[in-house]
Amino acid sequence: MATAHGKGTGARVSEQGVQLTEDELFELLANQRRRQVLYALMCEGKTLTIGDLSQRIAAWEDGLDYEEVSSKDRKRVYTALQQSHLPKMDQSGVVNFDRDRGTVEPTAALSDVEIYIDVVRGHELPWNEYYLGLAAVSAIVLVASVLSIYPVSTLPPHAVTVFVVVSFAVSSLAHRFLARRSRLGIDEDPPLIDDDSRDRLLQ
Repeated sequence: MATAHGKGTGARVSEQGVQLTEDELFELLANQRRRQVLYALMCEGKTLTIGDLSQRIAAWEDGLDYEEVSSKDRKRVYTALQQSHLPKMDQSGVVNFDRDRGTVEPTAALSDVEIYIDVVRGHELPWNEYYLGLAAVSAIVLVASVLSIYPVSTLPPHAVTVFVVVSFAVSSLAHRFLARRSRLGIDEDPPLIDDDSRDRLLQ
């Protein structure tokens, strides 16, 4: 595996010393199949075979269960991963791709891939603006409570505090959940994979 070097700005350095510029990182994650590979590796947290990854991605793309994927569709994904995507990901340092063994291993650099879907795809919820708006609304409610402005003045004293705390708490939980699912461009959970079916198909 080679360390990636580029001309972009904002270099990222992992625990292994792998350097990725923002341009390289965004290019790496701009492709859906590469994002799906990373997603699978992050979910499993262990080395996966190309065959397993191909089966997962084909099922995902076709909206099928893991065991329903045809050998033709699996081979289509397998070829693309082996010839294009996995070598590129290995070169960047986020995975170790062993072509001879047909395995893909996540590296320490994978945990450093902190990318948001609004950068990769350009249409994620602008959370910074959302929080600014929520803070503004909270400030208005608090001022209205202090000045006894109707209808806030009709609320119990503790209700305003509860409103502010709950609003930020719920927003933070939603932000964390959505960011975790969408940072790699994943909009829904992958098809459920039965371990027995996977082992039988990959024998």
